[in-house]
Amino acid sequence: MRRKLILAVVLLMTAGFAGWLAWALALPYGAFPADGVVVDIPRGTSRRSVARMLAERGVIRSALAFELLTRWRSGVELQAGEYQFTAPTPATEIFRKIAEGRVFFHPLVVPEGLNMFEIATRVEKAGLVPRDDFLSVARDASSIRDLAPKAASLEGFLFPATYGFPRSATAHGIAAAMVQRFREAWAGFQAEGRNPHALSPHEAVTLASLVEEETGAVSERPLIAGVFYNRLAKRIALQCDPTVLYAMQLAGKNDGIIHQSDLQMNSPYNTYRHRGLPPGPISSPGTEALRAVLYPVETDFLYFVADTKGGHFFARTVREHNANVTRYRQLAGLPARPAAANRSPSKQTPRPRQRRSS
Repeated sequence: MRRKLILAVVLLMTAGFAGWLAWALALPYGAFPADGVVVDIPRGTSRRSVARMLAERGVIRSALAFELLTRWRSGVELQAGEYQFTAPTPATEIFRKIAEGRVFFHPLVVPEGLNMFEIATRVEKAGLVPRDDFLSVARDASSIRDLAPKAASLEGFLFPATYGFPRSATAHGIAAAMVQRFREAWAGFQAEGRNPHALSPHEAVTLASLVEEETGAVSERPLIAGVFYNRLAKRIALQCDPTVLYAMQLAGKNDGIIHQSDLQMNSPYNTYRHRGLPPGPISSPGTEALRAVLYPVETDFLYFVADTKGGHFFARTVREHNANVTRYRQLAGLPARPAAANRSPSKQTPRPRQRRSS
């Protein structure tokens, strides 16, 4: 009789424990903030420590129940990394997520028109790798030698897009993903077979970066490209403000304001002093800027100047251009003054040039 009683108690306790274990593992749980929680599991962390970490962060009900589950599934390894939890979830699914290594990806948004220095800053702010580490990789052009044998860096080939990287990502891995995205975009254009001026990839990216920086209006970009092609054909200096800003940044002058004296700085990127394209891109052009260069508008315009509404006034002659400059100054509320041929108001009056945020 005593043995039966003991057996009954043991069976009852076993059933109770099994029921508790099923409840602890199968029902969704999440005692963390509404915006979720990220748990970082270092490499080599024991199963018990993983269970304790998850319980302490409010991801699972019971560290004991989760540890027992991991030991029952002893043939399955728990993967190191950062894991994000945003909604109540059964512990069994938490186990599956970590076992499969579904780590949290840090979002990295790279808008069109950022140069490699600005991209490096964003990479660091995303919590991925230090800015200097990324720049060290970006200054090595060996990975694009087939596309641009004379490139001095990856500038222009770090394709603008929205990325997601785990915290374990390296500077090389991040840069490689951006270059690969460029290769995919460029392959699409090659398949279309459009390149009327027979530009090399390096030349196309360089010119596209100037178009990208000159206007945020997508509809204007093919026309801007057409103007640049005309000036190149006639060996007229491009006189592109953004190239001067880039030269200033390379020289360590980062105030974002172009003064008259800056137009004379001795830099191969200064398209006031040097005719033709600069030696390389000045930023990462997006798909539309690349398309504008490969599908330019045929035009006889040689000049353009801002119209104060996000677009430009275009002109065929110096006389027309100077009239547009005067028109711009009136619209902008600036005092009238003689306009120098080929120059837009930004070259005549020192003023900040704001970078577009998208």
